[in-house]
Amino acid sequence: MGGRVTELRDSWELFTALERLALLQNSQPLWWPQHGTFEVVVGAILTQNTQWTRVTVSLTNLAQADVLTLEALSTIDIETLMELIRPSGLFKAKAKNIILLCQAILENFGSFERFADEVTREWLLAQKGIGPETADSILCYACEHCVMVVDSYTARLLRTFGYEFENYNELQEWCERGIREHCDSKILQRTFAHFHGMIVEYVKHNTNGKSVTIPHTFLGA
Repeated sequence: MGGRVTELRDSWELFTALERLALLQNSQPLWWPQHGTFEVVVGAILTQNTQWTRVTVSLTNLAQADVLTLEALSTIDIETLMELIRPSGLFKAKAKNIILLCQAILENFGSFERFADEVTREWLLAQKGIGPETADSILCYACEHCVMVVDSYTARLLRTFGYEFENYNELQEWCERGIREHCDSKILQRTFAHFHGMIVEYVKHNTNGKSVTIPHTFLGA
């Protein structure tokens, strides 16, 4: 069914409803493959405006070429990189942005490990080609910071419950607030990662046209 459904009080209620469905039982511990590694930084850029299946082809190409490292990608020939990531689309812009980001990370932090510990959202947003969703994906899944990623899947699901948001930050704030109010701070980062992953998996498999299918029993009614 589409349109507005049973009233949803907050993001914690949505989280617990999704958790009951065991959507991530066959996924990585934090949903995104290779979480906590430099590979996520590259994947977050490659996945812009494309499907993840295409990103995995590009990541495999990079790994097989032995260049899926911060140092290698900071000095790689741009034409070579463009060809390796061609399956992800927009390969000219993405190749340039990957190289620039890698160079900036080395210049400002010296290593991925220090970058993961010290990088801020503001720093990432100041880099070419890095918008809010990409920045938060890097912070959450590569650096394992307490940040909730939101995206078109999130907005589409919440629209089904009658929620509309003016911008990315408003959507993110709504999602984070309910979780922070109910979740122990020690597992907050993992909870944010799971929440985003569950939303994506649910919407991908329960969409009819532009509407998300929500059964009447979804919220335990």
